[in-house]
Amino acid sequence: MDHHFILRVVSKMLIPPILLYALYVQFHGDFGPGGGFQAGVIFAVGFVLYGLVYGLDKLRQVAPPAVVRAGIALGVLLYAGTGVVSFFKEKNFLDYSALADPEHPVGGQHLGIILVEAGVGLTVASVMIAAFIAFASRAPDIKDTDW
Repeated sequence: MDHHFILRVVSKMLIPPILLYALYVQFHGDFGPGGGFQAGVIFAVGFVLYGLVYGLDKLRQVAPPAVVRAGIALGVLLYAGTGVVSFFKEKNFLDYSALADPEHPVGGQHLGIILVEAGVGLTVASVMIAAFIAFASRAPDIKDTDW
């Protein structure tokens, strides 16, 4: 484990900016290119890098399977819940005008896109982390002791 000292130091320096950049892409998505899917993938890359460098056991401590599954469900619920609110207010599915204050109709558009993109980002990040853990834990040539 000590023979990967440089890799561990460099990854400790890279993971925080990767996660910060994912948040930037997430919250900048309603103003320009990018958004939930791209941010979710970038966020998951930080966790995948951590898992590759420190091993799956450490990754499972940082991102427990129950939390990852909850992230998948919560992201889908957030996305679908935004659309269901539109139904209850007698609008079309994902019609963001249902979320608006009648005096400020643009506010509903901003709130709706932020909620939908947050749901997509959370779901994509959680699914990517879960897929990495599932595939890496079953790979015959990857063991936690190898890292």
